[in-house]
Amino acid sequence: MSKRAVSTQQIHHPYRAPEGWDAHPVGVFKASTVLFKDTADLHTYRPRDGKSYRYGLHGTPTSYTLAARIATLETAEHCLLVPSGLAAVTLVSLGLLRPGDEVLVPDNVYGQNRYLSESLLPQFGITHRFYDPLDAAGLAAMLSPKTKLVWLEAAGSITLEFPDVLGIVAACKQQGVLTAMDNTWGSGLAFNAFELAPGLGVDVSMQALTKYASGGADVLMGSVCTRDLALHERLNHMHEHLGYGLGQNDVELVLRALPTLELRYRAQDATTRALAKWMQARPEVAQVLHPALAGSPGHEYWLQTSSAGAACLFSVIFKPEYSAAQVDAFVDALELFGIGYSWAGPMSLAVPYDMSRSRALPSKLEPGRIVRFALGLEDVADLQADLAQALSQLSAGA
Repeated sequence: MSKRAVSTQQIHHPYRAPEGWDAHPVGVFKASTVLFKDTADLHTYRPRDGKSYRYGLHGTPTSYTLAARIATLETAEHCLLVPSGLAAVTLVSLGLLRPGDEVLVPDNVYGQNRYLSESLLPQFGITHRFYDPLDAAGLAAMLSPKTKLVWLEAAGSITLEFPDVLGIVAACKQQGVLTAMDNTWGSGLAFNAFELAPGLGVDVSMQALTKYASGGADVLMGSVCTRDLALHERLNHMHEHLGYGLGQNDVELVLRALPTLELRYRAQDATTRALAKWMQARPEVAQVLHPALAGSPGHEYWLQTSSAGAACLFSVIFKPEYSAAQVDAFVDALELFGIGYSWAGPMSLAVPYDMSRSRALPSKLEPGRIVRFALGLEDVADLQADLAQALSQLSAGA
């Protein structure tokens, strides 16, 4: 054949790297098209089981490796990766619910899960009700033949109530209702969602890998883990129809972060507990919400389930005499805390919230304005000094 044009030469270059390369970092394989050896190979059925390839959307060696490692972290058998934590929530609800079904959602749930239940699921004929995560008996009384899925969130994303996980899961198991947990806070470290107690665990555990698994505040990703093959196949079927795919450079970043996951979790946990206890003694504060603090809603359930860890979040309710504008000014006065959503990155964050329109729980919270803190990797003494100077400005402006 005559000499080919440069573009053809580059696209069809015969060189292939030799076998035998190995290194600790996982190779980054980026592709949409996967090449087959011949048409017989093309026509060979390939299940989406993490053992073969057919199209880049469905997985590469890089994403298969991450899925396997997340499954190990969660002590699961199967893991599906998706582009965000919200995508993971959506996959679970759409994959496991059908028209006429009902889902029960904790009243302190992540806001986007609330909006999904209230706005999108009804378009598919799926109803919802909210329940008190601290009242397992109340949840059990709500279960009906229509109830096909119960969401749990441990702990609640803003007010950080730790649910009666053992009571809720036991009630659902007794009635044959599936349970799905948003396990982002625990991250596979604080507790084992699939083995909460002997013979007792959730059916599905999802995470926003955006948070601890990434750790760098620079990746959006989620995971959905299961132990049951039939359940995994139901979710896998929906996963394919939704067209969820990942950028392999993002996958690389999460793989790179996983070896330091436990170190970061423990360090941020220690900083958070220290500052949460310090804030309890401040005269401006009505209540500190943190599962590891005695008196915080659900503390007794945290002791039963996950006393090994408590993540990087705590929330503060300021005394009622401080107005919304004053609390906002306190947040603005912080120098080391960024103002922004998400958490588990290297920078500490603070966000004020208005919870009055999103809660129907029997009140276990003191009245007042709430600020959620997400503690990063800064020095604890520096963060405490920053909180102190901002609190002094709050008191001066009262």
